[in-house]
Amino acid sequence: MELLFAHWPLEPGLVAPLLPPGLELDTWDGAAWLGVVPFRMEGVSRRPLPDLPGVSAFPELNVRTYVTRGGKPGVWFLSLDATNRLAVWAARRWFHLPYHHARIDTRRTTDGVTYLSERDDCQACFAAEYRPTAPPRESEPGTVEHWLTERYCLYAPLPSGGLTCTEVHHPPWPLQPAEAEFALNTMAAPHGLSCDGPPTYLHYAERLDVVVWSPERLKGPSG
Repeated sequence: MELLFAHWPLEPGLVAPLLPPGLELDTWDGAAWLGVVPFRMEGVSRRPLPDLPGVSAFPELNVRTYVTRGGKPGVWFLSLDATNRLAVWAARRWFHLPYHHARIDTRRTTDGVTYLSERDDCQACFAAEYRPTAPPRESEPGTVEHWLTERYCLYAPLPSGGLTCTEVHHPPWPLQPAEAEFALNTMAAPHGLSCDGPPTYLHYAERLDVVVWSPERLKGPSG
C-alpha cells in the first residue's frame, strides 16, 4: 500500500459549496480538511474472483474531504486518479466516483517512496517523496489522527440525483508519523482550492487490508 495521508486545513466556506445537498461538511478545530492521499492498490478484485495480472494492482491518488449525514461520518472524494483504465471505468460506472486516468510512477526507495502523477489533461499533477519516521501505532479516539482516518463509509452522487453510501471495513490504521518533500502539488486546483504550503499532518501506512461493500442508495428527501 505505501500510503501517505497529507492533510491541509481550509476555510469551511471554500469547501462546503463543493458538497451536494444531503451532506454536511465535517470540521475539526473549526476547519475543513483536505486530504491528498497517494498509495498503491494491490489484490483488487470482486470476490470470489481471483486477482488478475495488470488489473488487480495499480497506483492511485485521491483528493478528499470529510462529511457527515445523519450523524454518520464519512469521506467525500473530490477526485481520484489511477493508471488502470478498467478500474477508472468500473468505479465511475458502479460507484459513481470521480475517477480520472493518470500517468503514475511510484518507486520504493531505501527509506521511503517516490511518487509522480500527471492526469491526462495535465490539470492535476503531483510529485513527492515521503517516508515514515517512527514505528506504527493505532490512533486514539478523540484525536485528530483518528478523526481524519477512521472513517468507514464513503458517499457518492447518483447521476439521477441523490446519494449512495458505500461501507468500508478494515482494522484500525497502523499509522506512522511521516515526513515528505513536495516538488509539485496541483491536485486541489481543479476544485478552486489550494494546498501549496506544507501540510499540517502527515501520516504513513505500510499496509492495510480493506473490504468495500456495494453502494446503497440513501433514502429520504436529501438522498
